[in-house]
Amino acid sequence: MYWEKPGPENTEQVVTLALETARARGIRHIVVATTRGKTPEYFDGRLGDITLTCVTHAYGSIAYGKNRMPEETRAALLAKGYQVCTAAHALSGAERSVSSRFRGAYPVELIAAALRMFGQGTKVCVEIAAMAADAGLIPAGEPVIAVAGTGIGADTAVILRPSYSASILDTRVEEILCKPILGKPPETPSPLASMKV
Repeated sequence: MYWEKPGPENTEQVVTLALETARARGIRHIVVATTRGKTPEYFDGRLGDITLTCVTHAYGSIAYGKNRMPEETRAALLAKGYQVCTAAHALSGAERSVSSRFRGAYPVELIAAALRMFGQGTKVCVEIAAMAADAGLIPAGEPVIAVAGTGIGADTAVILRPSYSASILDTRVEEILCKPILGKPPETPSPLASMKV
């Protein structure tokens, strides 16, 4: 299923599709990206025996020692029985420190850039599944559904068999359930544009 444009207006349909697919295929885990705790609210009262794991940004992503998700929101998610994972971002993490300081692109960031060719949500789906597997909250190697988006809300759902960050290339994306149609690429000049052929 494809959305005409990315964004939070797709969230309800994405969550419904993820839940229907999980039930139809016997998938026991859904992983969802969240910074404000809004997307998990769409799952409230609808999970049954499916486990929901909410993956947040790492501490320090907005300011040193700070997290985008308020502690009250984290506590509310835990009180609903949802798992909450806060970990180093699998597709940037420590490597971002090196690339920021020394300039350039490094292997993990190239993986992230390649996944973004399918959309920001697809990249995040792979990333949050690895983070949750690293934390032992979902099983590596078994099918799970990952839900993420472009900015806020959800517009992408993927069935994948996650691997750990240390073996992320063993992740298998089995099926893209939904994603936005991608338009024109960003206005970033390609290094190839200046080459004489």
